[in-house]
Amino acid sequence: MSDTSPPASRRILVVDDNAINRRLAMAFVKRLGFVTEEVEDGASALAKLASSPFDVVFLDISMPGMSGEEVLARLRADPRFSGLHIIAYTAHALPEEKQRLVDAGFDDLLIKPISLKAVELALANFLPA
Repeated sequence: MSDTSPPASRRILVVDDNAINRRLAMAFVKRLGFVTEEVEDGASALAKLASSPFDVVFLDISMPGMSGEEVLARLRADPRFSGLHIIAYTAHALPEEKQRLVDAGFDDLLIKPISLKAVELALANFLPA
């Protein structure tokens, strides 16, 4: 099932407690033509997602308060977010970590430091052919 709507109509939420990491991810996403917003923690992410529709979430794993995995579990348990594409956004790059995150329910994985190419590959399903 491919969606042919232009990327600009696609919304991406970047969730990271580190402002520099958020800025970098947002710059890459905007360069690819997507609309993007940012929040700095899990509770803010859940509130933002409950109030606005998004297509994709870049979700940091290691955050104070609520971890990315806790946010993921809450989103996956809520039928309102069944079509949401959730990408782990993490510095944890060991193969067993990657597998554990995929098994937890993440759709994809971006390893920090990210590159424009990595972001483009992660969002390939949302880019027009």
